[in-house]
Amino acid sequence: MFWDNVSGVYDLFETVYNGKVYRRLGQKVAEEIGPKDVVLECACGTGAISRYIALKCRKLIATDFSAGMLRQAAGNCRAYDNVKVRRADMTHLKCRDNRFDKVVAGNVIHLLDDPCAALKELERVCKPGGKMIVPTYINASEGVNKRAVRLLEMAGANFKRQYDLSSYRKFFADMGYENISFFVVDGRMPCAVAVITKR
Repeated sequence: MFWDNVSGVYDLFETVYNGKVYRRLGQKVAEEIGPKDVVLECACGTGAISRYIALKCRKLIATDFSAGMLRQAAGNCRAYDNVKVRRADMTHLKCRDNRFDKVVAGNVIHLLDDPCAALKELERVCKPGGKMIVPTYINASEGVNKRAVRLLEMAGANFKRQYDLSSYRKFFADMGYENISFFVVDGRMPCAVAVITKR
């Protein structure tokens, strides 16, 4: 599996290529988290965002489908006793409805065969009044160097789609989400963050 194979060097790649965004994204996502929150993070990867969430929340369950990424996340989050690292498929979460105050899914929507189904599953496990926080690299934006994307694809990453801010907004609008805001973390490869409040 591609993500298992690159898990040991992923943080280094991101830091060298897009370090400003990689660091700032975790900080910005954590601003949406409160001290009483129980948080589910899907596609946690190496724990780059998890580390910042852990500082703010009561409890974090950080999940990924890749065993390699989960090993990295466990190491990166070992200082936090409020973090549990688990393997999970975000399109079929084994937990009850309305369980989490916040649900985070970072930089994964563009990799999924059925991102709409995944978002509906995130919505299912989020409490009414809670938030779904969905960052995604907008690597189709004007001015973004496409070489890094091509290199990842050549190495085996399977990007199903690419977004700019306009098409990312349209993706959520087409799904019928209205109670939603966006912000962008700017850098070499910017990241758009959708924040959806569940009604």
